[in-house]
Amino acid sequence: MKTPVAAVQASETPGLKTALFAGGCFWGVEAVFSHVNGVTSAVSGYHGGNADDANYASVSSGATRHAEVVKITYDPSIVRYDELLQIYFGVVADPTLLNRQGPDRGAQYRSAIIPVESGQTKVARAYLNQLGEAGLWTSPVVTKIEPYKAFHLAERKHQDFAHKNPRHPYITRWDAPKIRNLRAIFPGHYRPTFREG
Repeated sequence: MKTPVAAVQASETPGLKTALFAGGCFWGVEAVFSHVNGVTSAVSGYHGGNADDANYASVSSGATRHAEVVKITYDPSIVRYDELLQIYFGVVADPTLLNRQGPDRGAQYRSAIIPVESGQTKVARAYLNQLGEAGLWTSPVVTKIEPYKAFHLAERKHQDFAHKNPRHPYITRWDAPKIRNLRAIFPGHYRPTFREG
């Protein structure tokens, strides 16, 4: 979906910045942002739970309240935070789905924005309001802004998963289309090569 240019744009100082997004299974979120110009790293992990540590088994159970997330390092001179939000809502996650994305169900697959840099909360809140007023979806936007807690790096086998397993049935069905949509909808932000985390 072609999401609108943000009315409130990020004003970021020079140097690499960090963004954190939850949008269903982290394989697809990581895959999309690894193809975005200006993103220098995208790594999968867990965030927002009530346990001091996190791993795939515990998070998948839903008991810890963590979400699968992707930590993105980016150069704001190439891609701003508000542009990452535009891509996130345009091709990564369906913001009208509560605690689910695609075939995945549970709070661990919720869509959420986790501000980690100065000014991100203001930009994210403004963009959520802008999307709500734009009426792009027939259902209301339920994506939340969550306070940052701690990021737990996911297991090595989950890093760069789509790149390493392009013929995996889940990747071909759910995540490869997101990358094609990135290229089609945001050609100026698309990078053909996958940037490993």
